[in-house]
Amino acid sequence: MSERVIPPKPLSFPGGIHPAKDGKGLTEHKAVEKAPLLEDYVVLVSQNVGAPPKVTVKKGDAVKKGDILAEAGGFVSAALHSPTSGVITDIGEAPGPMGVNVPAIFIKADGLDEWSDKLPAGLNWREASADELKSRIASSGIVGMGGAAFPTHVKLSPPPDKKIDCVILNGAECEPYLTADHRLMVETPERVLAGAAIMGKILGVENIAIGVELNKPDAIAALEARAQEYGVKIVGLKVQYPQGSEKQLIYAITGRCVPTGGLPMDAGCVVQNVATAAAIYDAVAEGHPLIERVVTITGDIVVNPGNYLVRIGTPVIKLVEWASGVKSEPRKLILGGPMMGFAQKSYNVPVSKNTSGVLLLGGAEIIQYESSSCIRCGMCVRGCPMHLSPGPLSMLIENEKFDLAGQNHVMDCLECGACAYACPAHRPLVQHMRRAKAEIRRAGKK
Repeated sequence: MSERVIPPKPLSFPGGIHPAKDGKGLTEHKAVEKAPLLEDYVVLVSQNVGAPPKVTVKKGDAVKKGDILAEAGGFVSAALHSPTSGVITDIGEAPGPMGVNVPAIFIKADGLDEWSDKLPAGLNWREASADELKSRIASSGIVGMGGAAFPTHVKLSPPPDKKIDCVILNGAECEPYLTADHRLMVETPERVLAGAAIMGKILGVENIAIGVELNKPDAIAALEARAQEYGVKIVGLKVQYPQGSEKQLIYAITGRCVPTGGLPMDAGCVVQNVATAAAIYDAVAEGHPLIERVVTITGDIVVNPGNYLVRIGTPVIKLVEWASGVKSEPRKLILGGPMMGFAQKSYNVPVSKNTSGVLLLGGAEIIQYESSSCIRCGMCVRGCPMHLSPGPLSMLIENEKFDLAGQNHVMDCLECGACAYACPAHRPLVQHMRRAKAEIRRAGKK
């Protein structure tokens, strides 16, 4: 009798949830389509964490595709570039993703879509120095495209006392419904792998891994076919939300824990998104700044959900039109996914560098409920990937005991929504955590 072989458990982390409906089947097999050129683009000025960039154009200026619209406002900032050639028609305000109007640059396209003659030539990344590569990334306005929008060149400039020995790319795309990163890995794996290798060269790191959830076997296969050429390891991960969160990804792949209040670099790691890696390759090898990205337009009420290569500054309404509209009146419009995305009140919000998806939900997917008292069931504790106690924290916050919430590590909350998803009492746990974090930050500034 042959010995029984027990397969290894898929790599993961303690806690987390598995949403009953992931919605990925709507678009995971839909190839990326290039969005048509529009007549008008609305580029939001601040698309990064940190200092907003400083606008360098004025009304009436002619611009080419890739020309600088706004230069970085500091080290932790990111430049903006024109998504096409045309004329600046206004410097004003437009609807932003957080529900308020924000500064924006309005562009009337000339239809020629001509690249700027001011763009740098492509570099041979294997021969270029780390400083050259980092400078190119910074000048190209690249930020974290998984949602955080943190300037990429800053992450690639760790302090001398932080010894980085591992680069990890997030290809998990654990958020339900979204498949933009999935299709990017399937269709252009070389860009992702080269971008990962470029980051490894900048940091002087040979240990480079891409974590991909096991529900994307075609993406894993596409990456593995070329991974050895770039010195990159592909790691299959358990399908578990929020597998793509930095701290959970680091634990799953390396077994290391990021300390409370710490950053990935405190665990010797730098984590980037696969779309960010592809943008790095484009900037370095082609000299192209970040002016477009893949966006998933999806939802059960969308007539023809899909994945589109979209210029930054494209109004959301255009994606809805390209998807042939909706079958019924949407009850909710979300930028991002249903767990960590933000509900919108306008179709005129434009696509930004960190817009991974546009989700439209109908009546069947939206449940109206009233919150009730905590029943001490512990489901939120079981689901929390950060080992917090969301229920007791929530009660502290309801009673405005923000100092005690801080002492109980509320600042470590990822705002992933796993606790709220698991809560049978429908407590607004994420909203409570966000309020506490805002109050603690406000008190710290006084």
